[in-house]
Amino acid sequence: METTPRTLLPLGYKSETEGYSYPMNFKSRKKSLGRVARYLLSGGALVLLTSCSTENISGMGFPKNVSSVNDISLPLWQGAWIAAGVVGVFTAILIMYPAFRHRRKGDEVPKQTQYNVPVEVAYTIIPFIIVAVLFYFTAVKESSITKISADDKISHTIDVNAIQWSWQFTYRDNPDAGTITGTPAKPPTLVLPQGERVRFNITATDVVHGFWIPAFMIQMQNLPGVSNHLEFTANKLGSYPGRCNILCGRNHSQMLFTVKVVSPSDYEEYISTLKAA
Repeated sequence: METTPRTLLPLGYKSETEGYSYPMNFKSRKKSLGRVARYLLSGGALVLLTSCSTENISGMGFPKNVSSVNDISLPLWQGAWIAAGVVGVFTAILIMYPAFRHRRKGDEVPKQTQYNVPVEVAYTIIPFIIVAVLFYFTAVKESSITKISADDKISHTIDVNAIQWSWQFTYRDNPDAGTITGTPAKPPTLVLPQGERVRFNITATDVVHGFWIPAFMIQMQNLPGVSNHLEFTANKLGSYPGRCNILCGRNHSQMLFTVKVVSPSDYEEYISTLKAA
């Protein structure tokens, strides 16, 4: 009994006259894609609506209300992540929709388009607007953080001097207290009073360092021969890690310190202890 040999054909190919046949109904595919797009747009709109109040939004890796700087920086941090999420969802829709909507349906070559001026103008202007908005809010927040108040509005003044490879803290409330100098083996502790505004005079002895308290969302450079100034209020009691975040030498990783926020009465007692010592 003779059998006709079978030839393996490409997936979806039926015959020379019928060409390719696809099992999926393109109208159904279009409807499904439309539903997905609506869900994604609804999710993006929901994110935008909830961004009107940042109280219920996660700190995105940072604690809330620990310092006056944190109160200023955190909404900008949250807003930047929300904006990035919305842009990401919208970009995913722009990529996925044409990829599925205009999939090849047969042997006919689709219309070829060399360029589209409105689209090219749009994807040039929109990123520029996004960057300009982020730049504006960043500049406003930065100006607020680095603003120097009048002397009568400052409760305490502390000098922060960076050295290779540790920190020196001088409390101006008590000229007789001297300077607290740490070492890589014994990092120093910076004691701050809760709820009272402190001015920091930030300098360096040798090379460029970075005075950084991650939980407070603040960093300022220690520059040799230059005195930078920073003010903030610590809001919550507790201990917070600090470190240098600018590569300053072989023991850079050991340039650590601890910020300890205490009550005003405990702070005064600490200053008195320094005087006695």
